[in-house]
Amino acid sequence: MAKILVVDDETDLEILIKQKFRKEIRQKEYEFLFAINGVDALQKLLEDPEVDIVLSDINMPEMDGLTLLTKLNELSPLIQAVIVSAYGDMENIRTAMNRGAFDFITKPINFKDLTLTMDKTLKHAKQLKETLNAVRENNILKMYVDQNVLSFMGSKEYESTMMDNETIEGSVVFIDICGFTSLSENAQANTVVTVINSYFDVMVKEIMAVDGLIDKFIGDAIMAVFKGDYHLDRAIEASLAVRNKINSLPAIQGENNEYKPKVSIGINSGEMISGNIGSESLKRLDYTVIGDTVNTAARLQDAAKENQILITEYCYKLVKESFQCKKLESIHLKNKAEAVVVYEVLE
Repeated sequence: MAKILVVDDETDLEILIKQKFRKEIRQKEYEFLFAINGVDALQKLLEDPEVDIVLSDINMPEMDGLTLLTKLNELSPLIQAVIVSAYGDMENIRTAMNRGAFDFITKPINFKDLTLTMDKTLKHAKQLKETLNAVRENNILKMYVDQNVLSFMGSKEYESTMMDNETIEGSVVFIDICGFTSLSENAQANTVVTVINSYFDVMVKEIMAVDGLIDKFIGDAIMAVFKGDYHLDRAIEASLAVRNKINSLPAIQGENNEYKPKVSIGINSGEMISGNIGSESLKRLDYTVIGDTVNTAARLQDAAKENQILITEYCYKLVKESFQCKKLESIHLKNKAEAVVVYEVLE
């Protein structure tokens, strides 16, 4: 059961939410807690640390919603917040997102939109908790490893298991932050790392929102993999969302010029080899995907210009009824004998 804390000084909202979600409450899908301002909300969170997400208004007495966002990050970075406010101007939206809000909904509330946003936010919160638990378990394993486990890890059986691989069907996406190298050459190291991590965080949220997997970070680029039902559709949806979110970010003033982030994206779909790739002797193996499908996606990204999302003709035929695309001139890709027909995904 998901626990949701609603923070709003309008007490009528509590009645409305209980009415709109009475079926889900009765079936124990959702449990709602209510607070009248930020101070009250923090007290509620201390009393019940199992809260998954917070829905908060902005304008409230004692402590407003934007201040609450800052306090939430200090209290628990795992709690995801959605701002629900009548103040839908860009300045408030940008401030909320910069302070860690996962999403923003304007009043009057569209409850269908609210339900979809809650489900998306709850899914993201669950993924964060699962990731944290995996990291904790891994760290505990490193600290307290039984001798029998160590013996197994040094055995041929372990080596064979770790080197197993399989052929899978999926989609792979390469997203590069355009022109970031020039910024990194003219800014302080701390600034560069802080900025690129903030960009990556924006992209990762959109990828994970549609069940994409972050395969690796490569310099100022991300490689993501999508498997399962409608993997290509989800890969394109994530790419469009990433492009829109990055385009909405403010420019950064450098020493000599202004930097406005843009992305270039390459997507391909098909068979890939999935397995632990790396050095067995160093015990440094990455569970990743390789093959022509992956290589083509990387080269499409390399060929893409700012704000472009490029796919192959094969991908276009699969999604042409779902996405608006434009055919471009054929291009020559490395290790491809023939020119490759490419399409640009518009929306």
